[in-house]
Amino acid sequence: MTGNAPRRADALRNHDRVIAAARELFAERGLDVTVPEVAARAGVGRATVYRSYPSKEELVLAVARESFRALEERTLAAIAADDAYRAFVAYLPDLLEHLRRDRGLAAAFLEARLVPAARLVDLIGRLVEAAKAAGPLRPDTGVLDVRIVLCGVIRQLIVLDEREPAVWRRYADVILAAFRS
Repeated sequence: MTGNAPRRADALRNHDRVIAAARELFAERGLDVTVPEVAARAGVGRATVYRSYPSKEELVLAVARESFRALEERTLAAIAADDAYRAFVAYLPDLLEHLRRDRGLAAAFLEARLVPAARLVDLIGRLVEAAKAAGPLRPDTGVLDVRIVLCGVIRQLIVLDEREPAVWRRYADVILAAFRS
């Protein structure tokens, strides 16, 4: 056993604690959480967090990366479905439910400058295009509508601190109605 092995094991444990603490805090309160709050929840010093994540944005990306990957896979599966319209109708409420439960993911979803968020919004736009070919969506519906209507609803529900599942489901239905021809 080298002299560095225990330090590496401690560093890995600290890293896992930081990610777990950030995930919990972001899910509970959104992205207004500070790095010192993450450090305190993880039981480590601020320098420990900054050593792995020099900026808060990098910490947000690290926490959101896995969730974005899962949402991308779901979106790609919906795009590839035999009936993309039905897949879209099932996908949208599911997406809003994920974002309702995780304030940090919802806030990251709205950050177009974050590559995974922008990529996901573009994929949702592709899903809308596929759904138009398979069902009764407005022919003029596109990715801009996804950005304005879908992201606008999500942003307002977050701003209003709405946490009731039925309200999020209702707005999924409103979005679907707005996109139907």
